[in-house]
Amino acid sequence: MRFLQRRLPFRAAADERRLTCAARLGTHPHGGEVKLKLKWISLILALSAVIMLSACKKKVAPPPPPPPPPPAAPTASLTANPNAIDKGQSSTLNWETSNATDVSIDGVGAVRPTGSQSVTPPESTTYTLTAKGPGGTQQATARVTVNAPPPPPTASSATEEELFSQNVKDIYFDYDKSDVRGDQQSSLQSDVAFLRQHPNIGVTVEGHCDERGSTEYNLALGDSRASAVRNALVQGGVAGDHVKTISYGKERPFCTESNEQCWQQNRRGHFVYQK
Repeated sequence: MRFLQRRLPFRAAADERRLTCAARLGTHPHGGEVKLKLKWISLILALSAVIMLSACKKKVAPPPPPPPPPPAAPTASLTANPNAIDKGQSSTLNWETSNATDVSIDGVGAVRPTGSQSVTPPESTTYTLTAKGPGGTQQATARVTVNAPPPPPTASSATEEELFSQNVKDIYFDYDKSDVRGDQQSSLQSDVAFLRQHPNIGVTVEGHCDERGSTEYNLALGDSRASAVRNALVQGGVAGDHVKTISYGKERPFCTESNEQCWQQNRRGHFVYQK
C-alpha cells in the first residue's frame, strides 16, 4: 500500500503533464475525454496528498496520571487519671493516636500507638506525647499535680479556728471570670493541705463580686466562683461533705471604694470556718 501511495502521485502527475500538453497542442484525438481524465487525475493527486499527510501525523502522548493524595496527618490524645495525687501515689496515663508510626512520651519513652501506663512523678509534671507519621507530627499533653505534703503539726495553744484563720487564704478572680487564676494555685494548694490535715473542720466558700453589673448577674457569677473553689478542694482530696458554698454577689463588699484596687479585693472566694 505504501509503495502504491509513493508511486501513484508521480505516475498521475506524469499522465497529467502528458495529457495537458496534448490538449494544448490539439494533437489528442479526443479533447473532451482528455479534460475529463485530467479532472480524475487531479482528484487522485489530492486524495494521495491527504493520505500521505494523515500518515505523517504523530500520535499524542496520553496525559500523566494524577499524583497520589498526601498522607493523613497524625492525631493524638493524652489524659491522666487522677490528675492530682499526693507524693508517692500513682496516676495512669491513657493515650490514643492514629496515622502515626513513631509514638513517645517524655519521661516514659517509646510507647505503642494506643495504650496506658502508670506513673509516679516525684513532683508536679506535664507529660508530652509526640506522634510522628508520614503526614507530619502531632503532640498532646497531660499534667499530673503532686500535692505538697501537709506541714508537720506544731505544738501550739492556738485553737483550731485560729489556725484556720492563720493558714487558709481566700482565692481571688479576674474581672467577670470564675476560673481559678494561675497565680492563685499555690494558695489553693496550701488551703487543701491544711484542710486535709484537719479533717474535722468544715468550711463554707462564699462567692463575692465587685459592684459592676446587675444584682442577678453577680449572684450567678459569685456562685460560679464559689463552686470553682469547692471543686478544686474536693479534687485535691478534701471531703466534699465538709465544703459548702453560697453566693453573695456584690451585696457584701470587702472594700467600698470605686477603683480597680478595691474591686480586686471584692472578686474572691472567701473561706468561713464552720464548727
